Amino acid sequence: MNDKSQISAAASEHRYRTNLQGEVDGAQLYRSLADAEPDPRIAEVYRRLAAVEEAHGEFWRRKLEGLGKRTTHLRAGWRTRALGWLARRFGPEFVLPVITGLEQVDVGHYDTQPEAVAGGLPQAERSHARILAAIAGGPKGGLPGSTLARIEGRHHTGGNALRAAVLGANDGLVSNLSLVMGVAGAAVESHTLLITGLAGLVAGACSMAMGEWLSVNSARELYQQQISTEAGELEQAPDEEKEEIILIYQSKGLSERQAKALADQLMANKDTALDTLVREELGIDPDELGGSAWAAAGTSFCLFACGAIFPILGLLFLSGDPALWVGLAASGAALFAIGAGTSLFTGRGVLFSGARQLLIGFAAAGVTFVIGRLVGVSLGG
Repeated sequence: MNDKSQISAAASEHRYRTNLQGEVDGAQLYRSLADAEPDPRIAEVYRRLAAVEEAHGEFWRRKLEGLGKRTTHLRAGWRTRALGWLARRFGPEFVLPVITGLEQVDVGHYDTQPEAVAGGLPQAERSHARILAAIAGGPKGGLPGSTLARIEGRHHTGGNALRAAVLGANDGLVSNLSLVMGVAGAAVESHTLLITGLAGLVAGACSMAMGEWLSVNSARELYQQQISTEAGELEQAPDEEKEEIILIYQSKGLSERQAKALADQLMANKDTALDTLVREELGIDPDELGGSAWAAAGTSFCLFACGAIFPILGLLFLSGDPALWVGLAASGAALFAIGAGTSLFTGRGVLFSGARQLLIGFAAAGVTFVIGRLVGVSLGG
């Protein structure tokens, strides 16, 4: 064997041993979680994940034996032992965030290793990371379907929609009020102030709409890529995907026999299996893909504009100081209403929330007014 071959063999041996140690650590950690888990359904999931890790360990042992190298009994590393102790002492939920983070970091570890790719290990590791994320995201005592449906997916609720609506209108109101008052501080004519306010309304609303369109469209493209990746994994490693379906439904409360029967039924049709994996594993509705980017952009535009119109209401019908006072009064009422609206999802009192929002909005307007006045005096000589 020449020097180049010896170097290659030594590098392979080192890589195989590193991979083997990682699988030993993973198996021991899952066993520790299973021992500490009070819910027998979740404990069984941990034990099955440990069994998969042990099978992966045997895979690397065989690779080492193929190089003529001996494999001795390996002990889990200190990090694994420490996490296991913490899990037994304080419960699995105490260490799950750390373990989930480690799994996410290592999820692509095997992607560039030809032997691992040929053995289907990358798909299994990604499956483990997603299942562990589902368990970590679930409430203590079990995994409801709504939790599993949020794996790697966006989950919109009524509370989030309300928050987005209130804050979108608030952005328009505070930003345009500050703009109008800043220009008013420079003592410009009313029609110039109206044009400034209208320009701020349109520019801000367009900016918000474009940002929302890009956000939703990027999310849709990401979902499409995730679905395509899932379809590829289903085609290349159907057994791994079937095992993932079994684990997911077992986590949701089905017995192992029921989960296997359901997985067999779903895997009989690849389109049905893909639809199930996309919905249950990725939390994506393939019929919606996060909603319409254009609808989101339109909603964002309207919400911003609704808030931004209040500071210029007086300027639409009046001129001079009365127009500013009407705009301030309308803006104050809207700020208080927005603050009261935030109390719906913050739990604070209506008066407190409304007054706080009024104070913040008028403080921002006051600062820009003073700056505008200073700049106007400076430019006026």
